Formats: sequence, C-alpha cells, structure tokens
Amino acid sequence: QWQFVESGGGLVQPGGSLRLSCVASGFNFNYYNIGWFRQAPGKDDEGVSCISSGDGTSTYYADSVKGRFTISRDNAKNTVYLQMNSLNPEDTGVYYCAADLSVPTVQEMCTNPLYDYWGQGAQVTVSS
Repeated sequence: QWQFVESGGGLVQPGGSLRLSCVASGFNFNYYNIGWFRQAPGKDDEGVSCISSGDGTSTYYADSVKGRFTISRDNAKNTVYLQMNSLNPEDTGVYYCAADLSVPTVQEMCTNPLYDYWGQGAQVTVSS
C-alpha cells in the first residue's frame, strides 16, 4: 500500500521560512519523479517544484517560487524536501507531494500533472 506523509507545515510570518518533508512508502521511490504541488482556496492546483528520479539532477520551479524555494531528495530515506524561504501570503495553501514514474520531463510533471501517487498535504499559512 503506497503512502505519502507530509510534514513541516504551519503558520509563519511574511519573510519567514519553512522546510517541508514528504516520506514515501509502498513503491520504489528511487525510480519516480517527485513533485510538490499546492492548493490554494479558489485557485487551481499549482505545480510548485518537481525533481527527477534517481539522483535528482533535473529540477523545475514555478516562476512564482523561483529563487526562493529549493527541492531536494534523499533516496536512502525515501524523502523529498522543499525548503521555502522569503515566504509571502500568496504562498498560503495545502502543499502535497506526488510521484510520477513515466513523465518525460520534470517541467511537464509540474505543468501538466498526471501523477501516479499523491499525499494528503500539509497546511502552510503565511500571515502576520
């Protein structure tokens, strides 16, 4: 039974930082491209950042987070991270991770998601 468990969300002031973690189980994590997506009230889901399978040499960031967020993976721990800096209220939402085995590029995974597995998400609220 596959599973994703996200953690690290919370309430932070504008300009602050958070680090999200997503631990996967039940499938061969190393073989999958992994992405972080966010769902904000009244908005479509957005692919925030995606990382390629294996050593994760290929990454993609949405323009809205480029230069502020960093995605990484630790295959030994079946975990993907999202370091979020300089947070602003527009970053508020539920962040969830997802896995895709066969998508050709990480950009496509983030912009045209058809993932195989996904988590329940962690709430991130940026507010003063």
